[in-house]
Amino acid sequence: MKIASLDIGLKRIGIAISLHKEIVTPLPAVLRKNRNQASNDVLKVLKEWEIDKLVIGFPSASEDMQKRVKHFTSLLNLDIPYEFQEENMSSIEAEELIKGEIKYKRDGRVDSIAAKIILERYLNR
Repeated sequence: MKIASLDIGLKRIGIAISLHKEIVTPLPAVLRKNRNQASNDVLKVLKEWEIDKLVIGFPSASEDMQKRVKHFTSLLNLDIPYEFQEENMSSIEAEELIKGEIKYKRDGRVDSIAAKIILERYLNR
């Protein structure tokens, strides 16, 4: 089963995929210009990789972000099953992983590594 995960943010959407149960790979993040463009770009990635299931990072700390994540998910109009997975501290963990290796840039690498962490948590539960 091919599974993808999303780390949905206001400016970038991190994406990671697992084509084999034990290997999770971050993909380039979707840079968000507007909701419709971002949802179309995410759908293109899901179709391109023939994803069977989607795991969506869900923030427990912020009700506002929970609403935003649910709204963005509804824009995807998915025809594959999806589940929400707690994403608590995934972005901070991602920043720690790459600290010192690359200069921190807002290019989406941290977001996609956060999506990788979310998917690994899902697969390991």
